[in-house]
Amino acid sequence: MSPFNVEKEITVMKIIIGSKNPAKINAVKKSFSGQVAEFISVDIPSGVNEQPFSDEETIKGAINRAVGALTQGNGDIGIGLEGGVQETSHGLLLCNWGALASNEMEPIIAGGARFLLPEEVAARLRAGEELGPVMDDYAKRQNVRKHEGAVGIFTNGRINRVEMFTHLMNLLVGQFTYQRER
Repeated sequence: MSPFNVEKEITVMKIIIGSKNPAKINAVKKSFSGQVAEFISVDIPSGVNEQPFSDEETIKGAINRAVGALTQGNGDIGIGLEGGVQETSHGLLLCNWGALASNEMEPIIAGGARFLLPEEVAARLRAGEELGPVMDDYAKRQNVRKHEGAVGIFTNGRINRVEMFTHLMNLLVGQFTYQRER
């Protein structure tokens, strides 16, 4: 048998994304770009308010989506990405959190970029509205949450939602691979 005909067994990692949002799906795919993986997106409820209003609530939503994705999708990894807001003494900050769940360990969490929302937007969120529709109205565009996101609008396009969630995903994947190698 020739050494050139030896077939390597390739393990395909099954990654279940707890969202159908294209920005989140693209971020997950970018962060696993060097892996042989199958990506499946499923609509997993966050189990928190439509507009998470604290870090704790946003983290809980991300974990719920990751664990739900892992369970429902019967994959190797479940991913949950959640956007929220956090009230501070400086005003209302946009926040985002992610979770990575696997059968090997407890869910891993990481937080991403934060920035102050304009008072015009913050007041509407405090009154009970959700950021996605508020941003569509504010920016006079449709489906801002599925494209550039609030971050894209308020950074004048310097950072978009895919990039913001990709940074978060890189934090999660880095922690995951570090813990697996230990």
